[in-house]
Amino acid sequence: MPLLFSQVPQPLRYAEALLQRFATLARAVNADALLGGLVEAAAQLSGSELSQLYLLDDSHTRLTLNAEWQDGLLQPRVVASLPSDYDGEQLLQYCLCQNQVLSLEELDSSLHQIGFLPDTSRAWRSLLCLPLLDEHKRVNGLLLIASQTRRELQGFAASFGHLGSFVIAQLHLLQRLRSPRIDPPTISTITPCASGYGLIGDSAPMRSVYQLIGKVLHNPVSVLLAGETGTGKELVARAIHDCGARRSKAFVVQNCASLPENLLESELFGYRKGAFTGADRDHQGLFDAAHGGTLFLDEIGDMPLTLQAKLLRVLQEGEVRPLGNTETHKVDVRIIAATHHNLRSLVEEGRFREDLFYRLAQFPIELPALRERDQDILTLARHFADKASAFLQRDPCRWADSTLDHLAGYSFPGNVRELKGVVERAVLLCEGGELLPEHFTLRQDTSTDDNGMNLRQRMERVERSLLLDCLRKNRGNQTSAACELGLPRRTLLYRMQRLNISPADV
Repeated sequence: MPLLFSQVPQPLRYAEALLQRFATLARAVNADALLGGLVEAAAQLSGSELSQLYLLDDSHTRLTLNAEWQDGLLQPRVVASLPSDYDGEQLLQYCLCQNQVLSLEELDSSLHQIGFLPDTSRAWRSLLCLPLLDEHKRVNGLLLIASQTRRELQGFAASFGHLGSFVIAQLHLLQRLRSPRIDPPTISTITPCASGYGLIGDSAPMRSVYQLIGKVLHNPVSVLLAGETGTGKELVARAIHDCGARRSKAFVVQNCASLPENLLESELFGYRKGAFTGADRDHQGLFDAAHGGTLFLDEIGDMPLTLQAKLLRVLQEGEVRPLGNTETHKVDVRIIAATHHNLRSLVEEGRFREDLFYRLAQFPIELPALRERDQDILTLARHFADKASAFLQRDPCRWADSTLDHLAGYSFPGNVRELKGVVERAVLLCEGGELLPEHFTLRQDTSTDDNGMNLRQRMERVERSLLLDCLRKNRGNQTSAACELGLPRRTLLYRMQRLNISPADV
């Protein structure tokens, strides 16, 4: 007898019944019959009172109950009355995120959260939950069987896994066959994001970013976002939160460079009444405000060293101590940090703790500059123009071909933030319904004609452009720019003076 049926009572009879179910499901002509047939088959083959099927949505982030068989009947599924998500159900999320079969011979309501099971007069005693895989071995949903008598259901896992994967494949086939007839033949909707994470861009560097986001969505590791100013680090952080397991909780943002050390500490950790002059009441810190959710620490490289030590303790121990309090308490917060600095260089200079760096950089994601994803420039420009037109209650603007060429040839040192600003300004200036090159004010450092310039003049122009780009990348911070260029700060200041670069140019 094959190992597949070795733990099933009356294996030959079971194998024959299983083959009949495969044949029946293969003849299903719509999704309802297919999914309903699966939960019916699972309940009847296992002799259980309940069978449920949960499926992930197209973005693979939201879990929904799609079919349920209970006490010999297929339960009606009224979409408006269904829970929209099962994010808080630990047993379901364990199977989903860990891709593991879960078999509990003795359910205990005091130990296990079983709010997803229907209320009945008799308690649920045994449970089997298994992930369903598609042809690419990705989890597409969960199949659950529950019994009101104590039973060993593990023996059904292998065969039900094959049956469920067959149903997933059939469901995808039905969707592909029926999509031409279901989709309206009218104007198609332009989706601004190919990733499903709310981000725009289909270039190779952005696709790499999407892949990294998908790896970290359901894993509670800390994420470090690196990249130049204006590349969209906060958008990526919000995408990780909104599409991950913590999306139902708070997303809290704090810029570490915007507050002095004392204020930043009280904001992050909170304080108790009387902790310092002016503390006339208790104040909840951002770690507590983000409990269960995500805390996004922008410009982490500018955090003072003393606060870095306290942040490290939160990451290691999961506990905080408000100012003026002698006791700590636990918090469950996911940290996503971002910086435009090279943190490794700051570590070597002694300006950033090495242990905190390795703790934050469990999963680093480097965001590409806009000049590295040039094929996305026009897509982003159209998106920003459409949003600006809608905000101003105007018809969408047309784009002249010369305007598109004008944008495509610019490097955008300010990245996506600069592109957004110049496009919104251009829409405001546009009066004839067509965006023209003169509506865009782009900084052109190379506008001087090369004719008549000797080698020294050309080299100075290249050097000036290089220094300006580096200073803008570091938001005018001359020390950081000098460090990146490998120059002493005094040398950088001398070259800025010689090349007539003032802070206003940055």
